[in-house]
Amino acid sequence: MGEISFGKAKLSDSLRISVLLKTVYIQTYAVDGVTFEFANFITKRFSTENIISTIKEKPSRLIIAYQNGNPIGVAEIIYDSTCPIRKTSVPELSKLYVLERFYGKGIGYGLINETEKEVRQNGFAEFNLEVYIKNDRAIAFYKRQGYTSIGNVDFPMESNTYENLVMNKILN
Repeated sequence: MGEISFGKAKLSDSLRISVLLKTVYIQTYAVDGVTFEFANFITKRFSTENIISTIKEKPSRLIIAYQNGNPIGVAEIIYDSTCPIRKTSVPELSKLYVLERFYGKGIGYGLINETEKEVRQNGFAEFNLEVYIKNDRAIAFYKRQGYTSIGNVDFPMESNTYENLVMNKILN
């Protein structure tokens, strides 16, 4: 494996970040193949234009893991999020995506550490996330990082909803 580094997203990475997000989303959630619902969702949500807008708006919101200068993982922080369970303002780890071939190499661990550090530096003492209730691998990962379950919410996508687990961590 080549040299791994972490940094804030750059505008020049927008296209590659878009492809990475789409790839990981399909690998993780397209259990019945790529449905029209999924195709519509990822085409809009992970468009290059949306990535560019996010980077311009708040560059510290996207943290990227690089191998030899190429994106292999991405984490996104949403600062103006409200906890759906407690109805309080708390930053959210909205994405932590790693390309499958890099699983088990510390990339997710590095990304979550970088995002937690960023959130602490911005004056926050806790961090929330939502994870699909059937994503056992991710839930186990978050538990190992000190996140605890605080409830469940529905994630709407077109005509369907998917149950998500809400997890929280008090940052040191």
